[in-house]
Amino acid sequence: MSIQIHPIKAFNDNYIWTLINKNNKQAIVIDPGQAEPVAEYMQEHSLELTSIWTTHHHHDHIGGVMELQEYFPMTHIVAHSEHGVEEDQTIKDGGSVSAWGCSAQIWDVSGHTATHVAYVLDIDGQKHCFCGDTLFSAGCGRVFTGTIEQLYDSFKRLNGLPADTLLYPAHEYTANNLRFGLSIEPDNVAMQQALAQAEEKTAAGIPTLPVTLAHEREVNVFLRVNEPSVIAGVEAKNMSVDSDKPLTVFAALRELKDNF
Repeated sequence: MSIQIHPIKAFNDNYIWTLINKNNKQAIVIDPGQAEPVAEYMQEHSLELTSIWTTHHHHDHIGGVMELQEYFPMTHIVAHSEHGVEEDQTIKDGGSVSAWGCSAQIWDVSGHTATHVAYVLDIDGQKHCFCGDTLFSAGCGRVFTGTIEQLYDSFKRLNGLPADTLLYPAHEYTANNLRFGLSIEPDNVAMQQALAQAEEKTAAGIPTLPVTLAHEREVNVFLRVNEPSVIAGVEAKNMSVDSDKPLTVFAALRELKDNF
């Protein structure tokens, strides 16, 4: 299957991930917070938008859906019933959606919001996870309508994917997240190298995404809550944690990041 995955930039730092079938010139977009950049990209590349997938209800992820339906009346909307759009296919954990014969599993990855989902797409044996605002490179989403317990469980679930899984977060937050990570683990060489690369790419306008899960396990403190260096770094910030309860470390990290 010849599927290309391309980020369309929106707002200041959003990515609208776009699946393109080069054989039939059809496209699927995920979380179109703005319609205009999507419509322009479709026109420029002579593509037909056939489907929209949403991960959660925040405006910067669904704000362009209705307008895109006006541009492309045959577009099929895939969403959870609580995502605030008029979906054609209602999804929930354990379900699936098809992209030209390739299957994407629907995962509940709540925490950032109470009904956040991820799409785990399998293309020729390679997994591609569109994780919205749950997991960012070197970071995680803030807790809004979900809970910190849900977010922690979602991270454990995502961490169970194969190491070579490609992760597609919806924002370019990588450099700032790495700076926070280094405030916790200042001696983490992988983080130091990743930050230098992220700053270089960001300055050049090049996305730092997607990233592999293997990479995230080295540089994302929210996936490293069992590491003594992370526990020590959190405790050095005068945060009380129980090293036998990783959730307490995860929650302390999120609180520290909220105020970073």
